[in-house]
Amino acid sequence: MKAAALQMVSGIAREPNLRAARALLEQARDAGAELAVLPEHFGALGLHERDKLALAEPFGGGPMQDFLAESARALGLWIVGGTVPLAGSDAARVFNSSLAFAPSGACVARYDKIHLFRFDNGRERFDEAHSVEPGRAPVAIDITARSGERWRVGLSVCYDLRFPELYRAHVQAGADLLLVPSAFTHTTGQAHWELLLRARAIENLAYVLAPAQGGVHENGRRTWGHSMLVDPWGQVLAQWEEGSGIVVGTLSRERLAAVRTQLPAREHRVL
Repeated sequence: MKAAALQMVSGIAREPNLRAARALLEQARDAGAELAVLPEHFGALGLHERDKLALAEPFGGGPMQDFLAESARALGLWIVGGTVPLAGSDAARVFNSSLAFAPSGACVARYDKIHLFRFDNGRERFDEAHSVEPGRAPVAIDITARSGERWRVGLSVCYDLRFPELYRAHVQAGADLLLVPSAFTHTTGQAHWELLLRARAIENLAYVLAPAQGGVHENGRRTWGHSMLVDPWGQVLAQWEEGSGIVVGTLSRERLAAVRTQLPAREHRVL
C-alpha cells in the first residue's frame, strides 16, 4: 500500500490552509497513495495558543471535518486529518483530535491527543494544557488496501512521540503502521525528531509515517518539518525537509514480516 505524509506551513486563516491541504491531497492521489495524512494543526496555526478555541467544531460536523469528508470521498482516499480542534467539556479548552476518514467520506475514528506539550527554554514557551483538554485512550483503525491487504494503524499526535508506552500498546493490539502528525518546534525537532521516529519504528518493528508542519509561519513560529516515512528496521525511506510538499512511499507486508521474523524482539519482552 502506498501512503503519503503531507507537509504544510499553515497560516492563521482557515480557508487558505484548506485550499493548500486539498492541493497536497490531490498530489498524493496522483502519486498513487491510498492513505494520506495531514500534519497537526493543518487548518490553522493562530497567533496565540488560545486562538484555536474560536475554531472549535462539534464532533460530527464543521468546516474542517466537512473538508476532510468531502476530500476523502472525492479523491477516493483514506485521509487522516492531522488534528482538528473539537469542542471540549467547557468553553475554555478544546480536544486536539486526529480524525480518520474512509474513501466513502465517513469518519471512522477519532483520537484525542493524550500528552500535552510544555516547553520553556527562556526564549520559547508553550503549554498546551492552557487551551487543550487531554484524551484518555489509544485509538487504532483498520485500513483495507486496494490489494485486499489489511493494515492496522495506530494513531498519535506530535508530543505523544516521546512516550513509547503508547506505541507499544498500539503494536500489542496488532498495529503495523504508526502515524505521528506533528508540529514540532524547530528547536526540539532539530534535536530529537528523527531520533524519536526511528526509535519508535525500531523498538516496535513497525512502519512510522510522520507528516509535519515545516517552515516559518505567519505567527512567527518556526517548525522543524522533515516529514518522513520510516520502515520497521529504522530506515528513512523518504523525507521532505522544509516547506510544503509530500512524502510518498510503499508499505510492504513482506518487508514487515521478514523484519519481525529475523528479529522477534517483541516476543522477548519481559516487562
